[in-house]
Amino acid sequence: MMGPRQEAQGALFYEFSIQDHVPQDHVLRAIERFVDLSSIRRHLAPFYSSAGRPSVDPELMIRMLLVGYTMGIRSERRLCEEVHLNLAYRWFCRLDLTDPVPDHSTFS
Repeated sequence: MMGPRQEAQGALFYEFSIQDHVPQDHVLRAIERFVDLSSIRRHLAPFYSSAGRPSVDPELMIRMLLVGYTMGIRSERRLCEEVHLNLAYRWFCRLDLTDPVPDHSTFS
């Protein structure tokens, strides 16, 4: 007898760690050990205006470009799609599952 179809239901509360789903031998884990972008905001602060619309985080932009160069993704549009879909790329860019990925036009 065929059982009933299981419908996916959104959980009210859930715990999900992207880090747990990135293999230990992934190339981005190796890069993460050597890349320190913790002071990038401080170094770039003089180039940003206090007026106007808030910018995209410069660390996120650099991390996304590193993903693109490392993985051979040449198109900014495709890079944004890949970062949106790939958990390892999201982890490296320090994006949570619900964080939006910048639009491809941000890079041009």
